[in-house]
Amino acid sequence: MVQALNAVLPAHALLWNREDTTPYECDGLTAYRQRPLVVALPETYSEVQAVLKACHALEVPVVARGAGTGLSGGAMPHKLGVTLSLAKFNKILKLDPASRTAVVQGGVRNLAISEAAAPHGLYYAPDPSSQIACTIGGNVAENSGGVHCLKYGLTVHNVLKVKGFTIEGEEVEFGSDALDAAGYDLLSLIIGSEGMLAVTTEVTVKLVPQPLLARCIMASFDDLRKAGDAVASVIAAGIIPAGLEMMDKPMTAAVEDFVHAGYDLTAAAILLCESDGTPEEVEEEIGRMSEVLTRCGATAIAGEPERSRAPAFLEWPKKCVPGLGPHQPRLHVHGLDHSAQTPGRHFAGDCRGWKRSTGCAAPMCFMPAMATCTR
Repeated sequence: MVQALNAVLPAHALLWNREDTTPYECDGLTAYRQRPLVVALPETYSEVQAVLKACHALEVPVVARGAGTGLSGGAMPHKLGVTLSLAKFNKILKLDPASRTAVVQGGVRNLAISEAAAPHGLYYAPDPSSQIACTIGGNVAENSGGVHCLKYGLTVHNVLKVKGFTIEGEEVEFGSDALDAAGYDLLSLIIGSEGMLAVTTEVTVKLVPQPLLARCIMASFDDLRKAGDAVASVIAAGIIPAGLEMMDKPMTAAVEDFVHAGYDLTAAAILLCESDGTPEEVEEEIGRMSEVLTRCGATAIAGEPERSRAPAFLEWPKKCVPGLGPHQPRLHVHGLDHSAQTPGRHFAGDCRGWKRSTGCAAPMCFMPAMATCTR
């Protein structure tokens, strides 16, 4: 394998010694580790294609990797396979304010897109917890969301076109620059496929205007189920907040200890609700949400100063992941990146079955609610 890849890659773009491949042994799901046989770091599309063709000819498995921040094990290496790193594809190729689109390479950081679009009053809506580091190619593979996915959608709702290569090294393109593409909707199939259908090298994303105003309120509850019911009640009232995030007491304490955001540490659960838009829209929506939350048993509702974007109440949980390390044996961290931030209709009933154990030897536990732990 090394011989074959040496023929298509420069020497510095190929790693196979133990000390070089160890940093690639896992992604954010650190409970599972496996060093790859070889790590390839191509710098051009033709090198990506050549690597895939060489691996296909030798029947060697390939695992594509972005920044390695995922919590689902999507970049978990194969011990007899090649880890294909797209880290060097980090260029924003085009940003068009008129059409509100950007064409970026797969290794561009999620947050870098919004930073580049900010001077034009635009931003890229999906904002997973790891957005300062995660790549758009990884977001496409995992269909990443974030706290604002309730209103603005997941990656699949914010991407127009994806270019890449199949495992055979064939160049493919899904979607189009238009709002829709003829034929089957293969773009929705490729997004969220975890790299099993194609290796993403280039993505065309939608950009949205920055809201004039964003405000966040924190509702405290003396019971976890009441907080879960409040989520369903807000949606049932016809309100679609820009963001909804619920944290129980142990998680609130862990986050507050790390970021000092001013969360209510006495509450059994807190619910963070964000509204954005024009000042009039925000004021009206915050008022309606406050009424619903009060009816659902909120013991207190606190607001924060008006901001043009990124309310601190909702931003701080995204920045706190490094501070959760000491709590890993007791806290289920997996949901921070995904849809746990907008619990569904049955969430309140399910959470009654959750149990926490400080005696478990597992470094991180992903046991479903009400399941029997085998560790």
